[in-house]
Amino acid sequence: MPALTIGLDIAKNVFQIHGVDRHGKTVVQRKLRRAEVLKFFAKLESSLVGIEACHGSHFWARELTSLGHMVRLLPTQYVKPFLLGGKNDANDAAAICAAVTRTGIHFVTIKSAEQQSRQSVHRMRQRLILERTAKSNQIRSMFAEEGVIFAVGVPQLRKGVVELVNNPDAHITALLRRLGSMYLEQLKALQQWLDELTAEIAEIFKSNEACQRLATVPGIGPVIATALVSSVGDPSQFRNGRQFAAWLGLTPRQKSSGGKTRLGGITKRGDTYLRTLLVQGARAVMHFVNRRDDRHSRWIKAVMQRRHVSIAAIALANKTARIAWAILTGKCSRKIYLEF
Repeated sequence: MPALTIGLDIAKNVFQIHGVDRHGKTVVQRKLRRAEVLKFFAKLESSLVGIEACHGSHFWARELTSLGHMVRLLPTQYVKPFLLGGKNDANDAAAICAAVTRTGIHFVTIKSAEQQSRQSVHRMRQRLILERTAKSNQIRSMFAEEGVIFAVGVPQLRKGVVELVNNPDAHITALLRRLGSMYLEQLKALQQWLDELTAEIAEIFKSNEACQRLATVPGIGPVIATALVSSVGDPSQFRNGRQFAAWLGLTPRQKSSGGKTRLGGITKRGDTYLRTLLVQGARAVMHFVNRRDDRHSRWIKAVMQRRHVSIAAIALANKTARIAWAILTGKCSRKIYLEF
């Protein structure tokens, strides 16, 4: 155990430090500017440093680790119970310092710069899809005011707007034609960026052996595989597949007491993006499940007969997450899903 335990409350420009010794006595309370942080820690002996997992935390964790310190990233919900008094930088740093030594806390694995870059590809792709959907709805709403309704789907929308704008006999104003052309250019740019990011994800998938092993599981393709590898980091941080599924928010919420187990709805904790991808992959597998008759498919059919299709999709996503954990940790073979 290091002689000094430090809670570091990070921000854009002003950082707060709260440090205690082995006996829990406060030995340092200091406010630092951004340029002073690394200089301060470079002069310290190896210490245990706690940082709340937030924007920029992985960068500072990597920098402080390179200086010889032991850095732990704490989820926000584990820091809040240790906050005493009003919320300010000094109290936040003290709460982090108290929480970092608590046993039983599931710390956040520090991501490398490469992992974060790959994760940013997915985040940008997700944002572009949302923007494309919003832009499509805006276009449909604008032309619906003139009595023009387009078929479902982005390609059909684009085709319909092109035909309408280029049709001189269409009963729309000249201003609406120009607006339609502008919207088409925006949709084209969004689609071009999406295609570039999809190609980037495909390259990441081809160069990563773990991603290719994950893709052997039904319901996991290049997008889900690369998202899992870039987000999870070290899969050994989870004791088993159920803990990994719980981290993704795919397990029931417990309200158990007095030896009686009560299970509620799905918690929906963790990464919404990963959970959504796994559920979408599960629904795709269920759509074609009648074409196969292996053990995995028979299990899916049995669940679909007993429960609603949406519940079955969550159950399959949960199972897929557990299989993915087993593959990432190297505990099972490539055809792991045949044994589950």
